[in-house]
Amino acid sequence: MVKVQQPGLIKSTLLRWLGVPIHLTDGEFWATYYGNSVAGQSVTIDSTLKLSTAWACIRLISQTIATLPINMYQRAADDSKSIARDHPLHELLRYQPNADMTAVQFWEVYIANLLLGGMSYSQKHRNGAGRLVALDLLLPQRMQRTRTPEGSFQYRYTERNGAVREIPEAQIWCQPGFSLDGETGLSAIYYGAKVFGTALAADEAAAKTFQNGMLPTVYFSMPTTLTQKQRDEFRENKKKITGAINAGESPLLEAGMKAETIGINPADAQLLESRGRSVEEICRWFGVPPWMVGHAGSGQTKWGTGMEQELIGFLTFTLRPLLSRIEQGIRKDLLLPAERSRYFAEFAVEGLLRADSAARAQFFSTMVQNGLMTRNEARAKENLPPVEGGDILTVQSNLLPLDKLGGTTAAAENVKNAILAWINEDKTGMQLAA
Repeated sequence: MVKVQQPGLIKSTLLRWLGVPIHLTDGEFWATYYGNSVAGQSVTIDSTLKLSTAWACIRLISQTIATLPINMYQRAADDSKSIARDHPLHELLRYQPNADMTAVQFWEVYIANLLLGGMSYSQKHRNGAGRLVALDLLLPQRMQRTRTPEGSFQYRYTERNGAVREIPEAQIWCQPGFSLDGETGLSAIYYGAKVFGTALAADEAAAKTFQNGMLPTVYFSMPTTLTQKQRDEFRENKKKITGAINAGESPLLEAGMKAETIGINPADAQLLESRGRSVEEICRWFGVPPWMVGHAGSGQTKWGTGMEQELIGFLTFTLRPLLSRIEQGIRKDLLLPAERSRYFAEFAVEGLLRADSAARAQFFSTMVQNGLMTRNEARAKENLPPVEGGDILTVQSNLLPLDKLGGTTAAAENVKNAILAWINEDKTGMQLAA
C-alpha cells in the first residue's frame, strides 16, 4: 500500500490522490501515475493536448460554448419568459463569475475539464443574505470526492501550495460529463488512450523521419575486414559522409565501400495515411467534424454546399448535449429550491449566426415578419437602440384570404373590387365561348 503525501514529488494530475491509501490493485491510480502506455507512448492530459487534432477539438468546443450568450430568464404565469436582469446569477454567468475571470475564460476552462477529465467543479460563495456572489473554478485533478456512509459527498481540495482543505457539499457545484452511473463522468483520456497513443506514436515517427532527412537508416559495407586503425578513421570520416547524405550531396565511397539502407520508407509505411486516420479517430471521440479542425480528407473541402447542415449537426449532436447539461446543472445546484419553478438559465444558440450576416438578417426578417419577435427585440440582439413603435408584433398581410382584404383602407377595397370584376368578366367570357 502506498500513501501519496508529497505533492512536489508527483505529477499535477495525481494531486487528487493526496492522503488517499493506494493499493496495487488500484488501476486508475497507476494509470494516472505512469500514464496509459499505448504504442510506446504515455497518454496523459498534457501529452494528449500536444496532438494538434485534440487541441483543436477541445479549443473549438470550449471557445464556441464560451462565446454563446447565456441569460437568466423568469417564467410568467402564461408560460412566457423575460430576461431576469435583477437575478444575481444573470451577472455572474453572463459577464463575470469571479474576481479573476471573465465569463468567456470561466466557461472555456469549465468545458475543457468536462471534455478531457469528465468532471468540472466550482465553489459557490454567498454573502450573509444567502445571495450567490461568486463561482470559483476548482481543478478536477486536485479534487478528491468520496461518499460518506450517510449518503452525502465529502470534498477535499488540494491548493497549489499543497495544503488540503475540506469544502462543504453545499458550496460545491459538481458537473459530471458522460457517465455510466450519473455521478462520475468518464475521462476521454483514460478510455481513448489507444487512439491518442497511436496518434502520438505516429507523430513521433514522422518527427524522427524528418529529423533524419526523410531517409531510413544507412549502413556501410566493405569487401574486406578493416583493421582497428581503419575502423577509427572510418568513424571520423563517417560524420562527413552522413552529413553529405543528409544534405543531399553525393559522398565519395572509397575502396569498394557501399552505402545500403535498413528499414522502409515513409510511403511504404503509410505514415501519412496513418496520421490522417488518427485525425478522424480523435475527431470521432470529441464529436467534431474533421473539416472543422482543418482536415479535408481525400482532397475534399466542406466549405460551400452542405456546410450549413454540417453546422446544424455540430450544434445538435455535439454542443446541444453539453449546453443542456450545464443549463440543468445551473437549475439543480445554483438556484434555490423556491426559485426553480420561476427562473431558468438558457444559452442563446442564435449567437452562432453572428459570423454570417446574411443568415442573421434572414433569421431576424423571418421572426419579425411572422410576428414572433418585435423590431426592438431584434435590434437589441444587434446592440442597436430601440425605436418608437418597435415594440408591436407585426405580420405581413399578403397571404390573407381574398374576402379579408377589405375593411382596412380604401385602396384595399378598390383592389378587391377590381379583382372580383375581373373574375366575373372572365366567367362571362367563358360562358359566351361555350
